[in-house]
Formats: sequence, C-alpha cells, structure tokens
Amino acid sequence: MTTRDLVLTALFAAIIVALGVVPPIMLPLNVPISAQTLGVMLAGVVLGSRRGALAPVLVILLVAIGLPVLSGGRGGLAVFAGPTVGFLIGWVPGAFVTGLIAERFARRGMAALPQTLGFLAASIIGGIGVIYLFGIGYLAFGAGLGLEKAFLGSLAFIPGDVIKAAIAALAGRAVMVGYPLLPSRA
Repeated sequence: MTTRDLVLTALFAAIIVALGVVPPIMLPLNVPISAQTLGVMLAGVVLGSRRGALAPVLVILLVAIGLPVLSGGRGGLAVFAGPTVGFLIGWVPGAFVTGLIAERFARRGMAALPQTLGFLAASIIGGIGVIYLFGIGYLAFGAGLGLEKAFLGSLAFIPGDVIKAAIAALAGRAVMVGYPLLPSRA
C-alpha cells in the first residue's frame, strides 16, 4: 500500500466521520436517517474495492477505541453490543462490494449516463443491499427480533438510502471527470 493509498483511505474515513456530525433527517415515526452511509458509498465508488473497504475499517477502529465518531456522538465498545451493530459491520463489505461493482461497470472513458448508472447500481447493491444484509441479519438473529420484524422495520430507511446512493453516483461521476487520476484504484 502506497502513501497515496493511506492518505486517500484516511481522507474517506474522515469524510465518513464528518458525515456523522450532520444532524440526522427525521422521518415520520421518529426514524432518523444519518449521512454516514453516504460516506461508505463514496469510499467504494471513488476509491474502489480495497481502499474503499479500508476507510470504514479505520472508522470502526476509531469507534472501538472509544472515539465518538458515529452519528449522535456514539463510540466505544458498547456500540458493538447494540442492536444496530450489524449495519456498522456491514459498512466494510458494503464499501468493498460498491467499489468492486464500480470498478467493473463505471470505467474511465465511458459516456456520462452509463458511468453514472454504473455508480448508482454499485451504490445501491453494495451501499444498501450488502449493508442491509448484515444489519437486518443481526437485528433478526443477534438481537432476536425475527426476520420479518427486522426487515419491515428497516424499510423506512430505504428512501433516504436511495437518495444517498444517487448523490454518491453523481459524486463518483464528478470525481471521474474532475480528477481522472484519482480513481486509479488498487
């Protein structure tokens, strides 16, 4: 791993942390939508699979040592005992899958629309699908809610996450156009 890789990984970890400072958007029934998964999607889209997955790993390490870097100022080992830890752990494979799909379907030199759609598909599959797979799985079995309750309870977050996926796709396209050497993914 080069110095550039380390700097970009740290930068996107910082972006994920900074997005935790953004106040959550409250949906009806007091359901908060935080912006941190947008940072996870951006890490995968812009950095690719390997570097993109390392950014949330770094954030999770910061959480584990007790820094309040999650939305709402949460941090510490107690976070890993909570019912939503599956979503947090899902950030790593989510960013990896997002990056992997982006590497395959949103290549440099593509026309704007197919490239943006590739980034959108990557963000939806990895940034929503994979993260929800881990999150709902833990809610259902680890927290004892049952699959149906965990799934239905998570549906309220889908609209906000689709908006975040669209933002990540547009940002990925902008980075590809504005900084053509940055997406030299490793």
